[in-house]
Amino acid sequence: MNQLEGKIALVTGATRGLGKGIAIGLAEAGATVYITGRSFNTSQAENGISGSLQETQSAVEAVGGACISVQVDHSDDEQVRLLFERIQDEQGQLDLLVNNAYSGVQALKDAYGKPFWDCEPSVWDACNNVGLRSHYVASIFAGRMMLQHKQGLICTISSWGGLSYIFGVAYGAGKAACDRLAADMAIEFKPYNIASLSIWPGIVGTEHISRLAEEMNQSDTTDLENLVIQDRYNWESPLLTGRAIAALAADPTVMRRTGRVQIVAELAQHYGLVDEDGSRPVSLRSLRFVIPFALPALRNYAGVVPNINVPWSLLLLNALRSPKI
Repeated sequence: MNQLEGKIALVTGATRGLGKGIAIGLAEAGATVYITGRSFNTSQAENGISGSLQETQSAVEAVGGACISVQVDHSDDEQVRLLFERIQDEQGQLDLLVNNAYSGVQALKDAYGKPFWDCEPSVWDACNNVGLRSHYVASIFAGRMMLQHKQGLICTISSWGGLSYIFGVAYGAGKAACDRLAADMAIEFKPYNIASLSIWPGIVGTEHISRLAEEMNQSDTTDLENLVIQDRYNWESPLLTGRAIAALAADPTVMRRTGRVQIVAELAQHYGLVDEDGSRPVSLRSLRFVIPFALPALRNYAGVVPNINVPWSLLLLNALRSPKI
């Protein structure tokens, strides 16, 4: 459990959800974890959703981890620069950056069901400023630190929205760009032994998604995206993403994966990881997910469906043909 002892990690946007789970997963593996966010304590929680740096730090320390909280607004480049300057002064190294900070959830919720032309142009900035752009900025400063030791790993949190339509134009364009960001950074980092990966979690039961599920349970919608959320079918916890990233950071062969999309459920299978409840969800491209998803009557028998992944070529063909996952 101490594969990352002596390693310094930074997780951006870690007050709740994926960032919190990732921080805990890295701490389980022995890393010293810096976390950032805008809400330092619960009195500063936003949009009625609980979560703060203090809460995450307490959760990390509860598993025996070392955590340093830094209040940062990732839309402010100067605050980000000072963050990395602090890590340099205090640690002299950075081994892992997880680009997770994202501020577009409320904008996506407000725009849900509307075509992009009925939304204000500001939706683009809400989705992609603290998100795609802030990932790029953080990677600049992280890269400068990692180059000093010619080693490191940058994981950029993306999603299946980079492949197929979900949550609208601004979201999909941003996630596709995150995948390309990770791939192109990998090309320039490769001579220096720095890996860059795009990470795709599955359906993650974050605080926002759980609240969305409660709201949708009161509606009669039949949209496929909503059915997945309402039924909580094949959900993952944020911790599974943290454990998957910890396994990648501890893998001496991680450079073989650089520049590629990494699916959390497939990493869990490869490294023998389980979620916090002991389960192991399947990839969203597995027949064990796809067939019962398409035929809800078979969900109680999903275990007998082969856990075989649909080839990427077929996924891309389907994404071009259909506007929905």
